[in-house]
Amino acid sequence: MIKVGLLVGREWSWPPAFIDEVAKRDRGVIAEFAKLGGTRMDEPNPYAVLIDRISHEVPYYRSYLKVAMLQGVRVVNNPFMWTADDKFFEAALAAKLGVAHPKTIVLPNKDYVPGIVPTESLRNLVYPLDWQGIVDHIGLPCILKDAHGGGWRGVYVCHSLDELIHNYNQSGLLTMIVQEFIKFEQYVRCLCIGQTEVLPMKYDPHARKYIVDHGHLSADLGRRVVEDSLKLVKALGYDMNSVEWAVRDGVPYAIDFMNPAPDMDINSLTPDYFQWAIKHMADMAIAKALKPEPQVKDLRWSSLF
Repeated sequence: MIKVGLLVGREWSWPPAFIDEVAKRDRGVIAEFAKLGGTRMDEPNPYAVLIDRISHEVPYYRSYLKVAMLQGVRVVNNPFMWTADDKFFEAALAAKLGVAHPKTIVLPNKDYVPGIVPTESLRNLVYPLDWQGIVDHIGLPCILKDAHGGGWRGVYVCHSLDELIHNYNQSGLLTMIVQEFIKFEQYVRCLCIGQTEVLPMKYDPHARKYIVDHGHLSADLGRRVVEDSLKLVKALGYDMNSVEWAVRDGVPYAIDFMNPAPDMDINSLTPDYFQWAIKHMADMAIAKALKPEPQVKDLRWSSLF
């Protein structure tokens, strides 16, 4: 029996439903919770596929997954790309791919770890920052957020230069980006699976709630959102991800697409979209287990782009 291993955190609804769905297919593939307890460098890996939902918060898992990938296991998502990813890089990637994206500036950190002596260790940094130049380029209001964050944590809408500086001064060790504020008429969050399947969902970012509405996009806008979402996930090599779009004057802007462990909880996705996620995640995992595609070649970064 070919095995798919899950690495998960506190989520309760998606993992058992996925395990049951894979078993129900009766394709010679089973899914289970992976069990780790200290890993030898030469230890054989029992899994054909590992699905990672938590290594961004458990560094030991990330180290294990990098070695698993070198051993030929298909890791969803690629742990090397996930480690390297950040929102400023993604903004530049979107621009390179011709995908509409808000203007973005990455800022030096406000604070640093002990041992950094500002007058000696930070000689490459210009100080003070040209805050007026930043605001002139980005405009007001603007968004200030963590370049490595997720789940809407550490996100501020700043309506003045003073507010921007105040929120930046609270950012501590985080690396922050300043981003153009897109005043949207529509907001869409796409769940992307296997670099082939895209589900555009109506989303209310203020209530942080999905709204089941199968006719919320025109044919042309829906086509562009799907095509641009696929451009992004294929460039990143992510087999599960969510891409958020703010639509202004009919143009979808990629607001956030660094979500390699996208929300799949039944209470937030709603039962309709939850079933879609279960089905397509099972399709993807079984296909990759039955037809292995080692990712070692993906470590040549030029091939990603």
